[in-house]
Parts: sequence; structure tokens; C-alpha cells
Amino acid sequence: MQKPALKPKCPNFSSGPCAKRPGWTVDALKNALVGRSHRSKEGKARLNEVSERMKKVLGLPADYRIGVVAGSDTGAVELAMWTLLGPKPVDIFGWESFGKGWITDVVKYLKLPNVREFKADYGKIPDLSKADPKHDIIFTSNGTTSGVKVPDLDWIAADREGLAICDATSGIFAIPLDYSKLDVITFSWQKVLGGEAGHGVLILSPRAVKRMEENEPNVPWPLPKIFRLNAEGKLKPGELEYNTVNTPSMLCVEDAVDALKWAESIGGCKALVARSNANLAALERWVEKAGWAAFLAETKAIRSNTSVCLKITADWFTKLPDEEKTKAAKKITGMLDKEGVAHDINSYGKAPAGIRIWCGATVEASDVEALTLWLDWAYDAVSKEYAEEIVK
Repeated sequence: MQKPALKPKCPNFSSGPCAKRPGWTVDALKNALVGRSHRSKEGKARLNEVSERMKKVLGLPADYRIGVVAGSDTGAVELAMWTLLGPKPVDIFGWESFGKGWITDVVKYLKLPNVREFKADYGKIPDLSKADPKHDIIFTSNGTTSGVKVPDLDWIAADREGLAICDATSGIFAIPLDYSKLDVITFSWQKVLGGEAGHGVLILSPRAVKRMEENEPNVPWPLPKIFRLNAEGKLKPGELEYNTVNTPSMLCVEDAVDALKWAESIGGCKALVARSNANLAALERWVEKAGWAAFLAETKAIRSNTSVCLKITADWFTKLPDEEKTKAAKKITGMLDKEGVAHDINSYGKAPAGIRIWCGATVEASDVEALTLWLDWAYDAVSKEYAEEIVK
């Protein structure tokens, strides 16, 4: 097969940190408050700006709290679990590495006694209807390492007694979220906004704030300082929005402000969702005719439009031992990396061997379309190599 002539303008298809917004240059950071305290008047104003812009773009209810915390999305999820869990039984749904990691943390480290675990293999999703409205619920909206998302939030009761805690890092800004069904939402702006890594974002409903204020002083486990948001037992105004417990990078904050300004300029969250959907659609059109690849997600209803995971379905590939499958898939992605066509598109280490392509809003559909031509080229070369080995 002849090598394609057209390459993606941006070869960055990593699932985190993800591609910067179109047109980004370091000049976007020229007004960053580097060398300044985040507790200065100007520092607090910039932190408050990023919180307010996120709230606006997402269309959050006025009484929901939002702010920056330490440790990326992982830190935000851990903070929520360590400060909020305990009073009620917990239902946890895990179908990829991170969701299953939250199960480990709750059972092994917090050692909660009343935990129900609902698991599924890569490409599948557990029975969400088993969620008990009397329990706290923990789930991932969009599985980064499996390419599987929740199809909707109808399974979460509107009159629930427990809290619904959602790890939304690969879903927020890309799939619509019914905030009335969610009490805690966590993410990192390094995903759909293409921001820099290391910072998490925590969103709390009034019910979650109330639980935190009542629960935090009484948790039976040691609580790290960076998790202790309440001052004198109350989450005071500004304690989440701009009075951060740890020191954030003002360079990263400036970058997030830039990404949010871009999001506003193209039409806000609806436009971001539309861009992700368009990128997925480009891959869907290609998969229909490729003949050698398919989506890892079992059904279209649970197919992610950001971290799109593909499996290789060619007969010769499926007959390989698992270790050799991984090598073959990496030969395909390695060729694309060497050509400067697509960087960092290997499947997640613990997931089935294949390809993972980020299709979030900062990626251009035209680049996804250009990439598909190269996918066929690289696959053709690797399949011929294995065919020659079989002949030998």
C-alpha cells in the first residue's frame, strides 16, 4: 500500500495529557502570574476566574461549588472518597483500570464494611440498574482506558438518599451531564480542555457540601492536609474556588483560562460536545470499511467519543498469543509515531492489545480523517510482515 501524502496537522492523539486547543502557542501564557503568590489579590482573582469560567462553560447550577485541588483527577476522586464516605453503604461500578482502582481504595485502604462491587471486563459495562438509591454511588462517566462510557444517567434516582460521585475526567466537556443526578464531579483539565497535568477539579452539590461539613471531622481514618477543605467545620465561600489548600501552578491556571476562553469563543460546552462527536464519527466511518479494526466497546450506546479504543479483528491477529498481539499492535502505532503522524496511541497497558485514539474537542476532525489513511498503511505493512513470517 502506498504511503499517504497527507498527514494530520497535529499528531497529538494522546489520552492524557491531551492535545492543546487549535492554534495554541506559548504566547497564550504571556500574562501568567509566574513568581507571584497564589494568595495575592491577583492570584486569588485568577484562580476565581478559572473557577467561574469552568462553571459558566459547563452550565453548572448556581449553588454548586467548583475549584482546583491537588493531584489531578486522581487527587480529586480520593479527596471526595476520604472526606465524604462512611455514613452509608457504597456501590462502586468499575469496568476499566481507574474505576476498579477506586474499588481497591475503598475496600483495602478506607476499609469500609458495606461495599458492593460491580465489575465488568474491558469493552463491557456493569448492570447500572443495580445501584441502590439508599447507598452512595461511585462510578466513571467515561472509561479512559476502555473506551466505554455510561449511556445515560437515568439509572441514578432523583430522590436518592446517598451521594452520586462521578469520576468525569474523560467525559466532562464531551458528553452531556445531568447535574441534578450528580453530587460530586471530578476531572482534570488535562483531558478535553487540553490543559497541563497535575491539577484536579472538584465540583460539589449542596448535598455533598453538607455531607462534607458533617462527615469530615468524624472520619475514622487519618485525613491528609490537602484533603481538609473545611475551615472551622464549614466550606466557606472561596475555600474551594480560590483559597486552595496547596499551591497551584499559576502557569497551568493561565493555560486553563486560555482553553476556557477558546471554549467560550466556539460556543461553549455544546460546541465541545459536537466537536468530540464529529471526531468519533470520522472514526466510525473508517471502521465501517476498514475490515481489520472494531471498537472495543461492545455497543454503540456505550462507545466513548473521547478515549476511543479499537481492537484488531483480523484473523491472523486474533490467532496470535497475547504477548505477540501486543508486539504487533505496537509495531503499527510505532510506525505512525516514527512518521510523525500520531503519537502515544498505544492501548492502555492492562487493556486488550489495540489502538487508543483521543477524539476530544481539541482534536480536529480533519486530522482524525487523515490519521485513518495512515492506520491502513501501517496495518498493511505489519500484516504483510506477519504473513511472511507464517510462510517461513
